[in-house]
Amino acid sequence: MKDLDIAEVAQRVGVPASTLRYYEEKGLIASTGRRGLRRLFDPGVIDRLALIALGRAAGFSLDEIAQMFAPDGRAQIDRQMLTSRADALDQTIRRLEAMRDGLRHAAACPAPSHMECPSFRRIMAAAASGAIRAPDGPMGQGAARPRRR
Repeated sequence: MKDLDIAEVAQRVGVPASTLRYYEEKGLIASTGRRGLRRLFDPGVIDRLALIALGRAAGFSLDEIAQMFAPDGRAQIDRQMLTSRADALDQTIRRLEAMRDGLRHAAACPAPSHMECPSFRRIMAAAASGAIRAPDGPMGQGAARPRRR
C-alpha cells in the first residue's frame, strides 16, 4: 500500500492536519517523507492514530500516550496504567452518579424552597467542601480552585 499524504490521513481519521503536525512534533507519529510540501505517512499511522484517539478519550495525556509505544513504534501498553485509569474512571462515574441523583432529587423535592430541602443542603455542603467538583475535561478532574487573595 502506498504512503498517504497528510490530507488523506486527516480525512480518514477526522482530525485537522495541524493536529497531525503537532503529534509529529511531540513524537507520537512520524512522517516517511514528503510529496512536494505535503508530509507522507505509512498507512500504519491510521492504527497508531486510533490508539492515540482511544487514549485521549480515556483521559490520558499525550505524554502518557507516548509511553504506550515502544521505540520501534509498536504498541506497548502498561496494563497497570490501564487499571489505574479504569479506577479513576470508576471514581468519576460514582461522583457524577451522586451529582445526577442529587439534581434529580432537587428538581422533584416537595420542600417549599431548595434551601429548605435537607438533601439539597447536603449537596451544597459537599460542593463547598470540595467533595463535588465541576468536570473540566474527559476525566472530569475538576476545575481549579480560585486563588485566595
